[in-house]
Amino acid sequence: MTEHTRRNVLRGGLAATAAGMAVPAFATGPAEAAATRLTPSCPPPPGPAKVGRRDPRFLSLASRGYNRRFVGKPEHVWVVGTTEHVVRAVQDAVDSGKRVTVRSGSHGFEDFVADPAVRVVIDTSAMTAVYYDPSRRAFAVEAGALLGDVYRRLYLGWGVTIPAGWCPSVGAGGHVLGGGFGPLSRSMGLAVDHLHAVEVVVVDRTGKARSVVATREPSDPNRDLWWAHTGGGGGTFGIVTRYWFRTPGARGDDPARLLPAPPPTMVTFTIAWDWNKLTETSFARLVRNHNIWVERNSAPGSPSTKLYSELQLNRREIGSIGMIGQVASERLLDEHLAAINQGVPVTPTRQVKTQAWLAAALAGSPGDPGPAYRLKVKSAYLRRRLTDRQIGVLHHHLTRTDYDHPGGSLSLYTFGGQVNTLPSDATSAPHRDTIMKLFFVNGWENPADDARHITWLRELYRDLYADTGGVPSPEDGAFINYPDTDLADPALNTGAPWQTLYFRDNYVRLQQIKAKWDPRDIFHHALSVRPPK
Repeated sequence: MTEHTRRNVLRGGLAATAAGMAVPAFATGPAEAAATRLTPSCPPPPGPAKVGRRDPRFLSLASRGYNRRFVGKPEHVWVVGTTEHVVRAVQDAVDSGKRVTVRSGSHGFEDFVADPAVRVVIDTSAMTAVYYDPSRRAFAVEAGALLGDVYRRLYLGWGVTIPAGWCPSVGAGGHVLGGGFGPLSRSMGLAVDHLHAVEVVVVDRTGKARSVVATREPSDPNRDLWWAHTGGGGGTFGIVTRYWFRTPGARGDDPARLLPAPPPTMVTFTIAWDWNKLTETSFARLVRNHNIWVERNSAPGSPSTKLYSELQLNRREIGSIGMIGQVASERLLDEHLAAINQGVPVTPTRQVKTQAWLAAALAGSPGDPGPAYRLKVKSAYLRRRLTDRQIGVLHHHLTRTDYDHPGGSLSLYTFGGQVNTLPSDATSAPHRDTIMKLFFVNGWENPADDARHITWLRELYRDLYADTGGVPSPEDGAFINYPDTDLADPALNTGAPWQTLYFRDNYVRLQQIKAKWDPRDIFHHALSVRPPK
């Protein structure tokens, strides 16, 4: 969930929104890295525990995914507390010939962990340390740490943060691997733009599991593995156990100067327009106004990049069109709202709350219902506004009378700004020229309704992108942390291949890295990077 991915999926009943690192020795092993945080007074970490189906803990571990459509049935789940535990668990799976995968925060939208072919799940949720590592002049974040814990520890300890997701219950492990974005990204970039190093458990050609630390240093022979983890998605190259964050160019040994500082206060807002008072013309005007504002206010360095918003185009049955977001100054919100509402004959309601930044970050986005629904999601990026034809498609599907479920929606997230200061190949997250991220979602409760609700979302997506094969154009693309296996189905995608939509031209390099670091294809799922042929 925002990359914060995956949170706040359903509001107001079932209306949706998504919005959840001196040059070190490159061969440093996990024991040496752990020594920077463990002292004799520290209790030992939990695990390793191999939890089988008869263990009373099994159900809690196997069924804690966010999307209730998918509940896995592995033979066992490893509870791990250290990198050494992960190496042991991976080696056990490889030696026994059993398919293995990993789970951290459990906010995945597809069945990558719950795939029936998965026999072993490694659960890193007990690996939650966040600390300053003086040997790397960087902040270490273990893969199981939740974003809320990361924000609290970084800010209270040193007054700094990383520009990651809005949902505090999202795990760092998978979130960072998709790039990591949130309310501060327009002014600070993606989380991976501050990623200095990553520790990964990999399996070599002989079948031996080991841990590797890869950094962004040009002289690091493992640098390609670092690059692959800056937007290449999870479950492809190995299992991440730890990240280190330090902003590029940060100098000195003062930790408070090695990552950006957030604003001291933040204004969180909730806006709502009465759907029943909006005609097709006024709906189109509202969406067009919003898109034009985003086009004009997403350049790097623009004062407006200190504002982040999500316009929530809900089904009419919900009763309102919504917008939520965060901004450093209420004046920027006034200007944003005035531009969106120009010529729209409906006065929206407005709720604002000014808080200390940390309180706002830990509160998360308004209306998060938690992992209670069966979900289908899709995504897209936009480099320019939606066309009038596309806005008409949205109105049609949001007001269709042959479909009465309130749970479907499309949210338009403001993007760009500092994110767009890097070239597309600086990280494996390639979308460095876009202004909006789109999150499509439908949520429901009854398994018998799966086909009907998935079909509605597919039809909306197909019609919106009818000019480009039923999927976004390759120049726009899609977001790997809102994964959609429909993009790999030729019956549903007659446009750009899913590899191009998610990774653009970076895919070939990702394949080469896959071949080098996972030559046996131990780590894979429906949308993981494929080995080169």
